[in-house]
Amino acid sequence: MQIALVEDDSAQAELLHSWLKEAGHDCHLFPNGKAFIYDAKRHTFDLIILDWMLPDTTGPDLLKWVRENIDWEIPVLFTTGRDSEQDIVFALTHGADDYMIKPVKPQETIARVNALLRRAAPADVDSKVLEASPYVFDVQSHSLSINNEPVELTQKEYDLALFLFRHAGRLLSRSYLLENIWGMDSGLQTRTVDTHISRIRKKLGLGPEVGWRLSSVYQHGYRLEQIDAKDRTTGQDAERPV
Repeated sequence: MQIALVEDDSAQAELLHSWLKEAGHDCHLFPNGKAFIYDAKRHTFDLIILDWMLPDTTGPDLLKWVRENIDWEIPVLFTTGRDSEQDIVFALTHGADDYMIKPVKPQETIARVNALLRRAAPADVDSKVLEASPYVFDVQSHSLSINNEPVELTQKEYDLALFLFRHAGRLLSRSYLLENIWGMDSGLQTRTVDTHISRIRKKLGLGPEVGWRLSSVYQHGYRLEQIDAKDRTTGQDAERPV
């Protein structure tokens, strides 16, 4: 999973980074709030580990920005030396999902991270069939049908389409899609994602008439979202600001 670690203590950051990497996660380090906000506008993360005291802001203020600007309930784990009940309650009631008091321990950290990631995972991630009318994904046979008619897709087209539908409503960056669908092969360019998105739009007939819109978001990536019947207007490929 893609984890953002906002921590100004370099020794603490490197320690957490090594634990997360050993557990199989990809950890992105940010020494201050400004660096994180800049990257969060362009990339997608699955979880944020947030220090309370930062050089240019506070953890609670940065958490407020996250809840106001990131379009899904991304889990946030606080790590801090502040151990008063008042601080813990403040963090949890203002949008944090969990709270760890420094010095943090490796096994407990990974256990809490994995628990938050499990809770945030799509509810149908283990389902054998994903239905999003008029689309039906048969996960076991890696096949897709539209109104009971099979659709011919390459393996990567199928993987990308299924990933988009499992994360419908969520803004996904190109780099995040590369990492999850192609394994972040260094030889791939972001045009690989754009090309596959274009093919999926065409093959799945995505648009207002079927109730689904796949929008490109300027300087970020893509969002698949369901359209209410009353809002089904043209312009499914319009670019939108984050």
